Amino acid sequence: MDFDQLFYFKITAKHRSFTSASEELNLSQPALSRSILRLEEDLGIPLFERKSRGVMLTPYGKVFLEYTSHILSDMQEAKQKIHDMVDPYYGSISVSFIQTLGSSFIPDLISSFQKKFPNVQFQLSQNITSKIIKGLTSTDIDIGFCSPVEVHENLCSFPVLKEELFLIVPTTHRLAGNDTVNLREVADDPFILFKPQTTLYELIHKLCNEAGFQPKKVFEGYEERTVVDLVGANLGIAIVPLLPNLDKNRISILRIQSENCFRVIQMVWRANGYMSPAVINFKKHVEQMA
Repeated sequence: MDFDQLFYFKITAKHRSFTSASEELNLSQPALSRSILRLEEDLGIPLFERKSRGVMLTPYGKVFLEYTSHILSDMQEAKQKIHDMVDPYYGSISVSFIQTLGSSFIPDLISSFQKKFPNVQFQLSQNITSKIIKGLTSTDIDIGFCSPVEVHENLCSFPVLKEELFLIVPTTHRLAGNDTVNLREVADDPFILFKPQTTLYELIHKLCNEAGFQPKKVFEGYEERTVVDLVGANLGIAIVPLLPNLDKNRISILRIQSENCFRVIQMVWRANGYMSPAVINFKKHVEQMA
């Protein structure tokens, strides 16, 4: 049994087809079949059930696939660690962040970091906080910038930014043009809210509850920009962080009279598990910049 056999087995299990697996592996189908057969003979059990249109994992194969995936993942991590030890100033960092950070905060942060480490590459993605947390725990991303409101096991965080929340109303609204607002003044207005999976959902409901009312929902969205556009279309009012390039011909922005009207953006990372030197350097850079 060798690592090539394990890798061939994993790819075949993924495709459930020797033909498709051999194409991905750039290996002849007979050679792949022989490799899997030798693996099965070494183990003394069948890993696949051969069918006319492909293969299916046996119960033994399902168990073996689980452990094979761990072995191959550990080997990949070992190779990456060795590579990083040889040259810690190269590598790739996977970063995910919420929408409001994409206009200036993240670009400025990466630009300042790459002045020190120009050869480090970034893989960037935008998402809501809950999906960023999921990406961190599944090791799909290295660093997240979001606003978790709960403590998550095996994750650490560091505050990097405080975003004030504002009330936005259509320019035809009775309060349009005012500088500030007490949320009690809009207790009877229709609200465009955020989905329960977002942290803004909890923050906005808390602010409204503190003002003595439950917001009257007319729509729930995931993204801040969508919510803003719906307010501009005169479908309701909303509480949002300040976004760049808002159309003030359609929207009026009011500061809310509350000391708690903000959300804290955190840098989040896994407490355990491997962190490459490039990621460590980036994390230190963010902490110094905050």
